[in-house]
Amino acid sequence: MKTVEQHIRDVLDLVEPLEPIELDLLRAHGGVLAEAVSSTVSLPQFDNSSMDGYAVAADDLAGASAQEPVRLPVVADIPAGDVSATAVRRGHCARIMTGAPLPRGADAVVPVEWTDGGLATVAIDRPVQPGNAIRRIGEDVEKGTTVLRPGARLGAGELAVAAAVGRGTVPVHPRPRVVVLSTGAELVEPGSPIGPGQIWESNSYMLTAAALDAGCSAFRRGFVGDDPASVLETIEDVLVQADIVLTTGGVSMGAYDVVKEVLSRLGTVSFDKVAMQPGMPQGAGTVGGSATPILTLPGNPVSSYVSFQLFVLPALRRLRGLPPDPLPAVHARLTAAVPHSPKGRRSYLRAVLEYDGSAGPTPYTAQPATRQGSHQLSALAEANALVVVPEAVTELEEGSVVEVLRLPDAP
Repeated sequence: MKTVEQHIRDVLDLVEPLEPIELDLLRAHGGVLAEAVSSTVSLPQFDNSSMDGYAVAADDLAGASAQEPVRLPVVADIPAGDVSATAVRRGHCARIMTGAPLPRGADAVVPVEWTDGGLATVAIDRPVQPGNAIRRIGEDVEKGTTVLRPGARLGAGELAVAAAVGRGTVPVHPRPRVVVLSTGAELVEPGSPIGPGQIWESNSYMLTAAALDAGCSAFRRGFVGDDPASVLETIEDVLVQADIVLTTGGVSMGAYDVVKEVLSRLGTVSFDKVAMQPGMPQGAGTVGGSATPILTLPGNPVSSYVSFQLFVLPALRRLRGLPPDPLPAVHARLTAAVPHSPKGRRSYLRAVLEYDGSAGPTPYTAQPATRQGSHQLSALAEANALVVVPEAVTELEEGSVVEVLRLPDAP
């Protein structure tokens, strides 16, 4: 059987970062920056006050005290945004607001709390050091500095920096468009009546939500039956809106595994058994004249979910312009035994990972779910990690130290 690592490599070979597009700042939110952003100006662009108070020459307040405050005439009011060329002579001051430009002749700002708040003259009850409460030109960013690097994910802080240096738009890798569809004649839309032998379809909801969580634009096409012509027509129809297509179901060895039947004829999609549990049957390749990547995942819900985390998520990261990193891993102590794991296949067991703060190299514990069947969804919502059981290991005792993959947090 094919190794997990080889299948990851094969999947990543199908995708490249999407071509950058220029977007305004709010539309770029959540995107990945494609080029460096440098500042064409210094920040601040001028010396300005960091608080409301009075702009003074520090030497004028050398002897100020609460008992003998220094009184200075107030010669001007300087609001934020003032463009007049205000100057302050020795022995005088100007009332100044936060963010307002420092007038010539002043080298400090006295907070209003140190004064009596006078308008014509002001009493100041303590001395001040030169530079007090002044934001100096370029102290945040010097002109020409790179403020955002390629690969930065554009959140609130990054967009604030881009705006502060005057950028109205930025080049980003667009959010990948992920189209999800399920196959199976037994599937029924949730909310509809269900009959004998039928099940409510959940995989497409799960995978669409997982793609949205991964920062993509995701579209649920719903599900199609087991008619080969319908399946192929549906796949071809969605290509116009897809950067990558995910299917679930119909990829195993059964007589009605229609996805495998249809896509095998194209010669561009390979189907393999991957040495893992759950999720052994996998398919990957391209479809259509545009060679759109398609990943075919197993139909069992947990198999489909684990496959998404191991194979789809790194591909989506690469499409977004990010490193295709795997799930982050830690080591943890098992709080319960794993009585059986199939030899020759790597098991991924749903678990609850907790930090217990104990001393030593493994301050984490992992509690495997009691229901590990690939059809058993109930434990999925509780799990925040996957315990990895290597291919050569068939059982683990309680207290064993294992590798644990952290599942992504919900947004």
